[in-house]
Amino acid sequence: MTRLYVGMQHDALMIYDNASGEWEATSQLEGKPIQCIAVDPHHNERIYCGTFGDGLWRSDDSGATWSQVGQDIPHKEIMAVTPSPSERAGEYGVLYIGTEPSALYRSENGGETVVERTALLDLPSKDTWSYPPRPWTHHVRWIQCDPYLPNILFVAIEQGGVMRSLDKGVTFEDRKPGAQLDCHGMAMHKRTAGRVYEAAGGETPVFQQGPRGEYVVMTGGGYAQSYNEGTTWKTITDGLDYHYGWHIAVDPGNPETMIMSVAQGPAHAHQPPMAESFLYRRTGGGAWRRLEGNGLFEPQGSLVSELATLDTLPGVFYAANNKGVFRSSDAGETWEKLPLPWPEKYARKHVRGFAVVE
Repeated sequence: MTRLYVGMQHDALMIYDNASGEWEATSQLEGKPIQCIAVDPHHNERIYCGTFGDGLWRSDDSGATWSQVGQDIPHKEIMAVTPSPSERAGEYGVLYIGTEPSALYRSENGGETVVERTALLDLPSKDTWSYPPRPWTHHVRWIQCDPYLPNILFVAIEQGGVMRSLDKGVTFEDRKPGAQLDCHGMAMHKRTAGRVYEAAGGETPVFQQGPRGEYVVMTGGGYAQSYNEGTTWKTITDGLDYHYGWHIAVDPGNPETMIMSVAQGPAHAHQPPMAESFLYRRTGGGAWRRLEGNGLFEPQGSLVSELATLDTLPGVFYAANNKGVFRSSDAGETWEKLPLPWPEKYARKHVRGFAVVE
C-alpha cells in the first residue's frame, strides 16, 4: 500500500491511499493554512503538519485523527518541521520546528513541550535577513538533520542563507561562501556521508515588464552542493537555463542522481496566472537537463512542485503540484500521473508539503 500526504494551501491535508487497489481520498485539517508536512522516520504512523497561523498539528494514527501540539511556541506560523532520522527520544525522532519570524525549537516529546535554540538569532548576519514578499520579517524555510550524525543540523533562512550547527542547535555557524542565500530546500543521502544538496531561489534578479505588471526572473545560481558537511560549498548551474530552484530530491539508490523543481522566478513558481515550472535532472556529475514529456506534467500552468522519495525504493521519485501527483520508477526518465481523485479547485492551488509512505 502507498499513502500520500498532500498539503493543499488554504484548504486541507489530502490523504490518498491505494489499499483497496484503487486510490481513495480522505480530507483532514480542513480550512487550515497548510504549510509543511513531515513523517517520523522511526514510526511512519506519526505525522506532523505545520500551518501558517494555526500552529503545529500531530497525528499518531497515519492521519486519521489530529491534535494540536507546540502550544508553547509563541509564533503560530510553522514554516518547517523535521523529525531527526539519527536521534531518537524514546521510540520517535527528536523534532525540530522552524517558524516565522525566524526561530528554531527542539522537542523530545513530539511537540508537547519545546526548547528554543536561541543561538540561531545571535548570528552576525541576522540583521540582513529579509523575506522579500514580507520584507519586515523572515523565516526558517528548511531544517536538515544529518542522517548519521545527530549533532549536525542545518537551518535555512529565507532569505538569509544556510546556518550550520555541530551541537544540535546549541551553537551555530553563520552562512558560508558558495552556499545560496535564498535556500528553499535541502537534502542529504544515507549512502554518502557529508554531502549536502541545496535548492535555492537564485542569485541575480532581473525585473521585467509583462501584461500583468512587473515580475522577477532569476538569472544566476539556483543550486549548491557541499561534500564536507557544509564546511565549503560550490554552486553548480551547468545546464540550468532557469534559476529559481524550489525543492530537491536525490535518488535513494544513487547519490549522483537528483531532481530539482525549477521556475524562472517567484511569480512563475507561485502565482497561478503566470505559472510555469519544470523539473531538472542531474546525474553522474554532469550538467542539469530539463525533463519534458514522457508522462510528466505540462510546464504551462504548473505551479512549482514538491518532491518526495523513499529510502526503500531506489530510482523512484514523486512530484506533486496543482496538476496532480506524478511518479517515476526509472530515476526521472519517464513518469506516470497517478489516477487520484483530484478536485477541480486544486488546479489553481499550491501544494504546501508532500510526503509518501509505503
